[in-house]
Amino acid sequence: MITYLKGDATEPQTGGNRFIVHICNDKGGWGKGFVLALSNKWKQPEVEYRSWSKAKWPHAPFEMGNTQKVQVEDSLWVINMIAQEGYSPTYKVTKRYVNYLELERCLDKVSKLAKIYGASIHMPRIGTGLAGGTWEEIEPIINQTLKEHDVFVYDLQSRQNCDIIRHG
Repeated sequence: MITYLKGDATEPQTGGNRFIVHICNDKGGWGKGFVLALSNKWKQPEVEYRSWSKAKWPHAPFEMGNTQKVQVEDSLWVINMIAQEGYSPTYKVTKRYVNYLELERCLDKVSKLAKIYGASIHMPRIGTGLAGGTWEEIEPIINQTLKEHDVFVYDLQSRQNCDIIRHG
């Protein structure tokens, strides 16, 4: 079940271990969308992602469907998920870059990791902005893969004028 909250996904509104998950592209580009909010708050997710994109790490190669966990504070990690094929050179999105199958693979990995850490999962509406996906396609993937976890989706402006919206 997803809990929708009005607020900033870089400021999780729960205690305990928390994962902030977001989608990255498979080209090593970092500079538009939600990643800017992450970089404004912490430098390490970008540094680690760029390093990962240039490295040859056999345990987690930089390729679609893989994830990278970066600790940014006590009990708080950013999860870089590679589920986007390329990106638009402008802010105009003319096609879908998010790959739903690879997003599902990433979220399966997040689910396993969250179980180990006992972590709640926090995110913006992943894949719907510059990645060109639709929430109608992405929400069921989240519900299916993360059904065993507390999942919080943050909107800077809530879809309805209330602070918490629950969908199951």
